[in-house]
Amino acid sequence: MVDRIKHDAPVLVIGLGRFGAATAGQLDRLGREVLAVDDNELLVQKWSERVTHAVQADAKSIDALRQIGAQDFSIAVCAVGSSVEASVLITANLVDLKIPQIWAKAISTSHGKILERIGANHVIYPEREAGERTAHLVSGRMLDFIEFDDDFALVKMYPPKPIRGLSLQDSGVRSKYRITVVGVKSPGKPFTYATEQTVVSDHDLIIVSGTEADIERFAALGG
Repeated sequence: MVDRIKHDAPVLVIGLGRFGAATAGQLDRLGREVLAVDDNELLVQKWSERVTHAVQADAKSIDALRQIGAQDFSIAVCAVGSSVEASVLITANLVDLKIPQIWAKAISTSHGKILERIGANHVIYPEREAGERTAHLVSGRMLDFIEFDDDFALVKMYPPKPIRGLSLQDSGVRSKYRITVVGVKSPGKPFTYATEQTVVSDHDLIIVSGTEADIERFAALGG
């Protein structure tokens, strides 16, 4: 039985470009211990005051990774994306060091397939995902859009006109539009989970779940 990785386990982040720096910075804000690595001395200096540890090292060298204790980490993020060759070498090193959970940034589908083949557990396509999310947000009333597997999405949006002023039961949201209103946020009030008796008003924000296509149709009802 493999031990589960602790939810607060320290994280090794390699590459301090925009994506790596954002990942390391957010992990630090969440109270996680982070070792950030880059071969650029200026980036390391910049981030040394913002994360737990930042060191200058060439992660393409497995010996350099061993010297900084990379093998002791259970989670690593390879955030190097500009050079496919560097990204592949670094990810292969992390696999050779037997790090159990490896996240790697990819800049194309073929790059991602190579990373998966050599052993990355999770491949991230930040530009593609940001682009897809933006397309949903610019297209209508949605304020935030999170897509999960199998076309399922969770969306924060303003309520379309047909459901305003009615209880969720009376508006028939689920039967008519095949989406579920998960929660409602009224101005000045805390977020509350929705029930059949919940009445949605003009000024509320709602969180809805459903398939991408059903949510797009629901959002297009406007108001």
